Amino acid sequence: MAKYRGAVCRLCRREGVRLYLKGERCFSGKCAIEKRPYPPGEQGQRRTRRRISDYGIQLREKQKLRRIYGVLERQFRRYFAQAARRSGVTGEALLQFLERRLDNVVWRLGFASSRALARELVSHGHFTVNDRPVNIPSYQVRQGDTVAVTGSSRSLPPIIAAVATAGGRRLPTWLEIESDAMRGTVISLPAREDIDTQIQEELVVEYYSR
Repeated sequence: MAKYRGAVCRLCRREGVRLYLKGERCFSGKCAIEKRPYPPGEQGQRRTRRRISDYGIQLREKQKLRRIYGVLERQFRRYFAQAARRSGVTGEALLQFLERRLDNVVWRLGFASSRALARELVSHGHFTVNDRPVNIPSYQVRQGDTVAVTGSSRSLPPIIAAVATAGGRRLPTWLEIESDAMRGTVISLPAREDIDTQIQEELVVEYYSR
């Protein structure tokens, strides 16, 4: 499967905002955005003075959203197509599909320090959904689903470290967690006001509606 293998801090600098791709480092003063708040490359500082077209603004917003959730272009297009077929607001439906990914839920529950680590842990079979092992990061959770760390994985250092530092992160209202049991429940589907991702999803819809 294709995967971005470059320096993820470059992605944050390119978008000009924190995408929270490196776990706790993103919440500290070591974040690359704090040190070099301009795009990467030799012409990075000059690019900040350029006027961006409407298309460029839409493209950057789409790329930002795609990179936040760690989704490649082909899969992202599928999510948009699914969202466009649903009744209601397309942008909100798109965000809901992304939020309901199992790797995102694992990160939201605090069992991984970043979405990338959550994706790896899920792929390696360290989580169950409704007591059944699931190793598909893109698996869509539903209301009432229970996501838990498998018994043999509760002593893994990355999971223990993530749980220890997750206390300062706000738990979304659509999720409920039992920290001692390393288990979380999807008590409702995420509404737009429950999603704290700093994104203008209407620009993404405009990009694909050209």
